[in-house]
Order: sequence, then C-alpha cells, then structure tokens
Amino acid sequence: MQHIGDEVMDFVSENIFFQRHSRGGGSFLFYSFFIKIITMASYLTKEGYDKKMQELAELEAQRPAIKAAIAEARDKGDLSENAEYDAAKEAQGLLEMKIAKLKELVANARIIDDSQLNTDEVQLLNKVTIKNLGNGMTVTYTIVTENEANFRENKLASTTPIAAALMGHKVGDTVTCKVPAGEMKFEILKIEI
Repeated sequence: MQHIGDEVMDFVSENIFFQRHSRGGGSFLFYSFFIKIITMASYLTKEGYDKKMQELAELEAQRPAIKAAIAEARDKGDLSENAEYDAAKEAQGLLEMKIAKLKELVANARIIDDSQLNTDEVQLLNKVTIKNLGNGMTVTYTIVTENEANFRENKLASTTPIAAALMGHKVGDTVTCKVPAGEMKFEILKIEI
C-alpha cells in the first residue's frame, strides 16, 4: 500500500512486515521491519491478569498527551529539522509497541484456576518456604509464571533455576539446584496455597 503524502510503502510477507518512510522531500529515509512473532498462551493468575489490564489502561490513557505533543511540535514548522517532532514520534512508537505487546499478552492469556491447586508437591502458584542449607536462611517464595515474577514481592518465576528445581518435590525433600554462583541446597519446609 502506498500513501502519496508521506511516501510509505508497506510490504507484507508471511512473517515479516517492512516499511519505507521518507520525510522532508526524500532527504530522510529509514527502513523498519517487524518480525511477526508466533505467540503461545501465557498463563496468568487472576491477580496478574487484572494488573496487566490496569497497566494496559494506563498506557492507553497516555495516547492523547503524546498526540498533543506531536501536534504541537508539528506546528513549529519544518519537520526535517525538528528534534521535538522526532522525539514525540519516537515516544509514540515506543508507547504503541508496549500497548501492542500487552494486548497480545492478555489476548493469549489463560487464567490459572487456583481451585485445582494442592499442597502435596510444589507446583505453580504454591507458596513455598525453603531453608538454604548453606547459610541457614529461611525464605518464602510464591512460584508464578514468568509474566508475573517480581522478586521484591517474593514471586519467583517458575523458569528460574531455584523454582524449576523445587517443582514436583514434597515437604521435607532436599533439593539441589545449579545457579550462576554454583550449586545450592534447599530443604522444603512448607507448601501452601
């Protein structure tokens, strides 16, 4: 598709989207391409899904301010040497990328039914209290999906070495996991929902 005003030509192949842009009488050209990512389902808790939806709403609320900044910069004259315009367009692009990424995440999200959880062995969404056998320190982590991981809240992604090593083990088990600093041994003290 070609637009006369800004000379944009889009080429769409099966997995790659190319754009050719020019502004200011053809003096500024840049090419961009986007690889279409084949997405798989993301597993989220109800709480995690709600957080992502709130984040999406906050990002979408920023659109009018960025559009106003672009309009203001455009009114200042020649776009070929307008740094404010370029910065506003870049901010718009980053915002739209974040929005698209979040929309894709929530569109492919599968909510984990926590009524199916048990405490017989460590699994996703369990709160696990472990004791580091190397230093005697006790810590409690909630095992969550990668999209909800937050170390400050003691939410550990199931793909991390520690969480992966704990998965499937029972209370009283001693688990050895390989971390970048070497090997660590933990004893599972408690499994909760």
